[in-house]
Amino acid sequence: MHDLSAAPQTDLSAYTTLRLGGPPGDLTVATETDQLVASVRNAASILLLAGGSNVVIGDGGFDGPVVLIRTRGIREVEPSVLRVAAGEPWDDFVSYAVENGYSGLECLSGIPGSAGATPIQNVGAYGAEVAHTIVAVHAYDRKSDTVRAMTPEECGFAYRASVFKHNDRYVVLEVDFRLERSDESAPIRYAELARNLGVEAGDRVPLRQARDTVLKLRAGKGMVLDPDDRDTWSVGSFFTNPVVSAAEWASLGLEAPHWPAADGSVKIPAAWLIENAGFPKGFAGDGVSISTKHTLALTNRGTGTTSALLDLARTVRDGVRDKFGVELHPEPVLVNCAI
Repeated sequence: MHDLSAAPQTDLSAYTTLRLGGPPGDLTVATETDQLVASVRNAASILLLAGGSNVVIGDGGFDGPVVLIRTRGIREVEPSVLRVAAGEPWDDFVSYAVENGYSGLECLSGIPGSAGATPIQNVGAYGAEVAHTIVAVHAYDRKSDTVRAMTPEECGFAYRASVFKHNDRYVVLEVDFRLERSDESAPIRYAELARNLGVEAGDRVPLRQARDTVLKLRAGKGMVLDPDDRDTWSVGSFFTNPVVSAAEWASLGLEAPHWPAADGSVKIPAAWLIENAGFPKGFAGDGVSISTKHTLALTNRGTGTTSALLDLARTVRDGVRDKFGVELHPEPVLVNCAI
């Protein structure tokens, strides 16, 4: 069993869902918020790890201090606002919300990682994003040596991005979510989910039904962690869906699925591009492969290395660029490695 909450190990592969990554320079475990702040206050360069589900760490590891975030806690701080500690496992929090009649997070069920990581990536799935419900992110500002409650506007949420991503100034400590007290889901926005629920887009369903259906859909794509399923030894979607201007979309001349994005731009599904560039499910590298269930996931088959995984990523990226003229960009954070 790959226990991401276990006592310190010598290899960072013990703390990533890819099960890849070399040794740390120094490893500590922070179980309290004050301890987490103290751990990062004077560090020039530091790696923070919680669920390890959206990070690719080089085979050489990280030659510096590594802090495992293991803070816990969920509490209602005002009516319908839940404050969750950064180290709380995300799906445990979603389960808590559903079981206690808080609506708004159920479509984000089954996503691995920690609650504190979700605003960094503006995690989203099945038509929902955490930015839809976050009202504040409590973060330690290393520049001013203060703890701030940052508004959604200050967080700079965008597609799979925020002010926190690729920025070591802030350390997320707690996150506030404003949810609806209801036994019904938020309106279902995603066509695939609506079909599987047997409803129309915009309809609402019982919270538990929405959660169970999302978990089933994710499991079918190898997107729910399972130590016995190598298709889940991944970071989930490795590439973001490309977003291009309307003019660029017209110039590409692609007969591909697409949908409107912000400011008149167009979003193209990366999975379609990958598959149609000649990289099917199961396409293999050296001890790594594209998932046999989902084209967007690059997986460690048990004998892989970070180097091999990134070789596969480059092959896919370059193949899509050569075939369609569209550039794919990695979704996870790359530590001591690059593609």
